Amino acid sequence: MRLMDFPLLVLGSSLVFMFLAAHVGDQIRKKFFPLQDVERDDFGVVLGATLTLLGLLIGFSFSMAVSRYDQRKNYEEAEANAIGTEYVRADLLPASAGTSIRDLLRKYTDQRVLFYTTHNRQNVEKINSDTAKLQSELWSAVGREAAAQPTAIVALAVSGMNDVLNSQGYTQAAWWNRIPIAAWGLMFVIAICCNLLIGYGAHRTDRRLFLILPIAVAVAFFLISEIDSPRTGVIRVVPQNLESLSQSIRAQ
Repeated sequence: MRLMDFPLLVLGSSLVFMFLAAHVGDQIRKKFFPLQDVERDDFGVVLGATLTLLGLLIGFSFSMAVSRYDQRKNYEEAEANAIGTEYVRADLLPASAGTSIRDLLRKYTDQRVLFYTTHNRQNVEKINSDTAKLQSELWSAVGREAAAQPTAIVALAVSGMNDVLNSQGYTQAAWWNRIPIAAWGLMFVIAICCNLLIGYGAHRTDRRLFLILPIAVAVAFFLISEIDSPRTGVIRVVPQNLESLSQSIRAQ
C-alpha cells in the first residue's frame, strides 16, 4: 500500500503541507530574516527557477501517468484479442478437447473481467490465484493434444494459448509499472520549497494568496495519482473489450 494509491489522501495531505510551508516561510520572514528590497530581484530569480522546475516535474509526471494508462488500455485490448483468437482456434482440436478448452476460456475471460473491476485487494488475490489455476489447466489441456497429435494445426492452437498466457503477464507488468516513489518524493519536496519561498517573499500575510499555489499543485498531484492508480482511483481502465468478448462467448 502506498500513499499514492489514495488520490484523495494525496490531495488533502499535499494541500495541507504546502499551505503550512507558505505560512512557515511568512513567519521566517517576519521574525527571523526579513527580506530586504535590494534582495528581491535575486530572490525573484530563485523563486522563478524553482517554480519552473516544479512545473516541469508535474508535466513530466503527468505524461508518465498518461502513457502508463494508455499502456494498460492497449494490453486489455490485446488480451481480449488473444483470448478470442484462441477460442476460435479451439475448433482445430478434437471435439472433446475443443469443448473443454472453450469452457475453460469462458471461465478465464470472466476472471480477467473481475481483475479489472474488483477493488478489494483480498478479492484480487483470490482472482489471481484462480487465474493461475485456469492457466495451468488451459496449458495442460492444449499440451496433451500437442503431445498426442504433433501437427501444424495443433501447433497453431498451442501458439494461440501461449499468446493468451503471455498477454496476462504483459497486463500485470503494466499494472505494476507506476511512477517511482522517488519521483513523487522529489515533486513533493520541490512543491514544499516553492510554497516556503512564496511565503518568505510575500510583502504581507495573506492566507488567500498562500492558498493559490497549494490548491493548484494539489489538484495536479490528485489528477496524476488518479491516472496512475489502476485500481483505487476513479479514472480506471474499463475492460470493455473483455466484457464484449465474454458476452459474445456466452451467446455462442
